[in-house]
Amino acid sequence: MPTHESDPNARRRAWLVLAVAVALRFVAAALVPLAPDETYYWEWSRRLATGYLDHPPAIALFIRAGTIVLGATPIGVRLCSVLAGALASAVLVRISGSFGGDRARLRAAAIIACMPLAQIGLALATPDAALLLFWSLALAALVPALRNESTPHARVLTWWLLGLALGCALSSKYTALLLIAGIAVGLALQPTLRGLLASPGPSVALTAAIALFAPNLAWNARHGWASVSYQLAHGLTPHRGTALDHEMQLLGAQIGLVTPLLLAMLAAAVYHALRVRRDPLRTTFAIIAGIAWLFFVASALRAAVEPNWQAPAYLSAIVLAASSDREAHWGEARARIFFRGSLIVAAATTFLIYVHAVLPFMPVNPARDPTGAGFGWSTLAARVNAARSEALSTVTTWVGGERYQEASELAFHLPDHPVTFVIDVNGRPNQYDLWPSFPERARRGDALILVLGLYTRPEDDPIIAALSPHFEHVRLREVIALRRGSIVRAFRRIWVLDGWHGDWPYTGLAR
Repeated sequence: MPTHESDPNARRRAWLVLAVAVALRFVAAALVPLAPDETYYWEWSRRLATGYLDHPPAIALFIRAGTIVLGATPIGVRLCSVLAGALASAVLVRISGSFGGDRARLRAAAIIACMPLAQIGLALATPDAALLLFWSLALAALVPALRNESTPHARVLTWWLLGLALGCALSSKYTALLLIAGIAVGLALQPTLRGLLASPGPSVALTAAIALFAPNLAWNARHGWASVSYQLAHGLTPHRGTALDHEMQLLGAQIGLVTPLLLAMLAAAVYHALRVRRDPLRTTFAIIAGIAWLFFVASALRAAVEPNWQAPAYLSAIVLAASSDREAHWGEARARIFFRGSLIVAAATTFLIYVHAVLPFMPVNPARDPTGAGFGWSTLAARVNAARSEALSTVTTWVGGERYQEASELAFHLPDHPVTFVIDVNGRPNQYDLWPSFPERARRGDALILVLGLYTRPEDDPIIAALSPHFEHVRLREVIALRRGSIVRAFRRIWVLDGWHGDWPYTGLAR
C-alpha cells in the first residue's frame, strides 16, 4: 500500500467537515415532509418481503428499523437512510486516505459535504441510500483485494467481504449489477490483474453475493419475474421525446445536482486514471465510474433517465478526484483555485436548495418542484379523516387513491395508518397491484373514500364513471388544494362512494 505524509490537522478537519454535513442532513430529514415515494417505501416496510415490484427489499428494512426506534415520523422513516449515508461518506473518506493520504481525506469530505446530490439525496428515504452504502463498502473491500498485499487466507476473507457487500448492494437496487460489471471489466482488461480471475477470490465473492441476493431472486421467480420485467420496461422502454431531449435532460440534471465545476473535476479525474493507467486499482475505480455513468447515457438514447440513477458512478470518482496528483499537471496554485471554486459553487447551490425547501423562492412550477412534493398531504388526510368519521358506524369505510402517491401519503398521514388502495385507469404498475385489492378485502355495503385528480368537470373522471354503477351512492364531497404555505401545488377531489354492491369493473380499471 502506498505511503503518504501524515497530516493530523487535515484528518481532524476531514471528520469535522463530514460531521457537519451529516448533522445538516439530519436537520433536513426531520423538517421536510415525506415525499410520496418515501411514504410508498414506508408502506413496503409495513409488509416486509424479500422483494417488491419496484426494487429489492433493503429500503423497506431500513425504514422498518428506523420507525421501530422513532415511530412513523419523517425522521423515523429517514433515520437509517441518513445513517447509511453517513457511513458511506466515512468509508469514501477512508478510501481516499488510503489512496492519497490525509489531505485526500479532507478533499473527499469537502466534495461530499458540498455536492447537492449527496447532501440532499442522502437525507431522503430512498433505495439509493442503501445502494450507496453497500457500493462504498464494496469499493473499500476491493482495495485490499486488488492490492494483494496480505496472506492467502486474508485475501480470501477480503473477497468474501467484497461478495457480502455486493450481495447487499444487489438487495438494495439492481443498479449494483453495474458495479459487478465494472469490477469484472477492470480485472479482464488489465494484465496485472487478469491472473486474479483464475484465483479463488472472485468465485468466493460471486458466491457470497448470489447467496445474499438469492431471496430476491426467489421472490421474482414466484411472481413471474415481475420486478425484473418492470425495471427493464421502466428503464429501456422508449418514452416521449427524442434521444437528444433525453440526453440534454440527463446532462442538465447532473449539472444541477453535481454542479458544473465539480462534474468537470470528477470527469477529469476518471479520464486521467483511464488514460495514464499507472495504478491498476485507480484504473479499476475509473472503469467502475465510467461503466456506471455511460450505461445511463446509453439508456437515455431510448428513454428518460432519472437524475439520481447515476449517483453510484460518483463514489469512485470522488476518491479519484480527492487523491489525484492534479498539481503536477495544472500547477499547485491553479489546482487549488479550481478545487476551491468548485466547492464554493457546489456549497452555494446546496445552500440555495435547502433554503428553497423551507422558504420557496425559485421560479419553479410548483407542480414540478421536487422540494415541495411532501407538502399538503397532511391537510388532505385531515379532510379524508373527517369524511370517514361521517360514515355509519355499521359500515367499514375504506380509503383509496388514484395513484400510489395518494394512497401511500394518506396511509401515512391518517391517524390510524389504515390499509389503502390504488384504484386507477392508466397508472403505472406499482406494488399495490400485488397486494389484496378493495374487492378482495371489502364486504357488500362498505364505503370507499377516493382521492382523485382534478378533471375539468367531475363527471368526466373515468374512475368515477367506472365505479358509479357498483355503489348505491356516489358524491363529490369537496375539492382540496395541496398547499405549500401560500403556494397551491395541486388540487385533489375527495369522493365518497357508499353502499358497495359487491361487484367490480375489472376491465379497464386497475385494482
